[in-house]
Amino acid sequence: MHKRRKRRRKKLRYSIKPLIVTLTTLTIIVALMSPMFAAQAQPVLLNPLTIPKWVNQIAGAPPAYEPTVAVDPNTGKLTHYYTINITKFKQQILPAGTPLVGNPTGETWVWGYGGKIVGGTFLANSPAPSFEAVRGIPIQVTWINNISTPHMFAVDPTLHWANPNKFPMPMEPVTAPPFPPGYPEAQYNVSLVTHLHGGEVRSDSDGYPEAWYTYNGIQGPEYGTTAATDPNAAVFYYPNEQQGTTLWYHDHGLGVTRINVMSGLAGFYLLRDPADPVDPLLPSGDYEVPLAIQDRTFTNDGQLFFDNAGINPTIHPYWVPEFFGNTIMVNGKVWPYMNVDNGWYRLRLLDGSNARFYTLNFVEPITKTIIPFYQIGSDGGYLKAPTPLTSLTIAPGERADILIDFSNLAQGTNILLRNTAKAPFPGGATADPRTVGQIMQFRVTGNAGFQQGANLPATLPAPLNPTLTGLFPNLPLPSKQRILTLAEVMGALGPLEVLLDGQKWHAPFTEDPINGATEEWIIVNPTADAHPIHLHLVQFQLVSRQKFNVAKYTADWATANGVTWPLMEALMSPTQPTALPLTSYLLGNPKLAPLNEQGWKDTIQMNPGEVTTIRVRWAAQDGSAYTFDPTAGPGYVWHCHILEHEDNEMMRPYEVQSAP
Repeated sequence: MHKRRKRRRKKLRYSIKPLIVTLTTLTIIVALMSPMFAAQAQPVLLNPLTIPKWVNQIAGAPPAYEPTVAVDPNTGKLTHYYTINITKFKQQILPAGTPLVGNPTGETWVWGYGGKIVGGTFLANSPAPSFEAVRGIPIQVTWINNISTPHMFAVDPTLHWANPNKFPMPMEPVTAPPFPPGYPEAQYNVSLVTHLHGGEVRSDSDGYPEAWYTYNGIQGPEYGTTAATDPNAAVFYYPNEQQGTTLWYHDHGLGVTRINVMSGLAGFYLLRDPADPVDPLLPSGDYEVPLAIQDRTFTNDGQLFFDNAGINPTIHPYWVPEFFGNTIMVNGKVWPYMNVDNGWYRLRLLDGSNARFYTLNFVEPITKTIIPFYQIGSDGGYLKAPTPLTSLTIAPGERADILIDFSNLAQGTNILLRNTAKAPFPGGATADPRTVGQIMQFRVTGNAGFQQGANLPATLPAPLNPTLTGLFPNLPLPSKQRILTLAEVMGALGPLEVLLDGQKWHAPFTEDPINGATEEWIIVNPTADAHPIHLHLVQFQLVSRQKFNVAKYTADWATANGVTWPLMEALMSPTQPTALPLTSYLLGNPKLAPLNEQGWKDTIQMNPGEVTTIRVRWAAQDGSAYTFDPTAGPGYVWHCHILEHEDNEMMRPYEVQSAP
């Protein structure tokens, strides 16, 4: 059983200083010319243009786990129990006809979650089967780590990571072996811990990054379980008391989240409310389909590829700032199609990629006709009102609940779900319209589908979400404001790490909200990238975004905190970094939340050159107190959901404090 520890901000096991502090430019050049730092051997990659499109079929929602139902003897509540194994297996991801070398079955090795599904059989898949959760009925899951093989991607031990074997960090400058094999001491004993993304849960069931454990029973410093279990497992308890919505679950191990999720560890968690008056009016059954969108790259033998040559090889030999795959996978199938009837569909969209944003629209490619749709929900439940859209941008970790009508399309019409987002977002390379600019195809069958009137959204209740009445945001005025700054530590060859408020993971904690209180977090983004910032435990509301004078602010912030921008070291002060009053830096007028962001969010896009203000209440969405103690356990985290950023210091702990 996990016992709460007093503040355990440990002393750093090591400190990685920026490259310009430790090496001169000449040293870098000499090092990179030496045999030890020769370009690491890269496998031959599969050309995405040779992969046939619209061969794989999505035929409805992913399968769902089947629970064991019993009364919890400790609480007296009816509870759903699950045992989920994390294993390695082969899966058909690429379509038939893909030209592969030495792989006659065309299957791909992945990791995935698996358990008993409805019907009684065992299924492991990537993405995994879904949890069909019911509001008011708690779930208890035993998560078992059965990954006994080495990691399939390069573990970079120069990051702050789980380190189950206590492998000493290589000294600078790093003389790393190519991957494979990389550092064998780091590749074995895979560290895993599962996070329910968006869930209101006690922190000992939240998937705290240092609560990891391995197949052979090595456990992280904050390992905990809510019930006795084997040492290679943890039991987590999900009360399911929040609004019905689209949640998802994925691995959250310290410093290895990016490669664990890339290996396949993700799945949907659909929370439904039997008392919800809206749900019976919406498309259901075959007409409600969750779609997990992820980008992947494959080797020419059909296996997953992840970058294994860092942009700063003498500091982080394997880490890259972002991973962008050259193919698109939806529900575990590359460039699939889905047959649709003449009627409305409810599509629950998830951006499950490591770093790629998607700007989505539905288009008939011959006539270029754009098909409109409505967004009715976001991360934490229904929006204030249905919002008509012709395009939608979602970031890693975000979900969007949409309605689209295929009623008036002729049999045989094909609709393309298209992506036009740049990578990195928003100022990077344009999406290749031949590859990552295409997501999936919808084929109109001509059969009668879900009919609920010509304008289904107009028939839905107003407000759509009863916790969002009045002006938005409708959370109470905050008792406290925090000004927090995003930052990149730059080296001569590119980013070395990315930080929240200039601090690393193991700096003393500085965010300490009081249970039940409302705060406003004002987050300043002077970097070149949009960052999807995710807060664990809470659902919050967007207040505004506003441009600011980046050059002046960054210079003044660096001076106030004693660092040189952008070639800076992380702050390790035991106190809150110096925050600057923002009034003199703001430009123009604030932009209030657009209609499709007037809802509950747990992940929010924070654009470059903007100040994003969110209002957060540490309570249930209706304002009532949590039914569990959020001050118990190891605490929570907030982080960027670009997983390469999260794994390299863009994550911070926070602890909820008891009311005085």
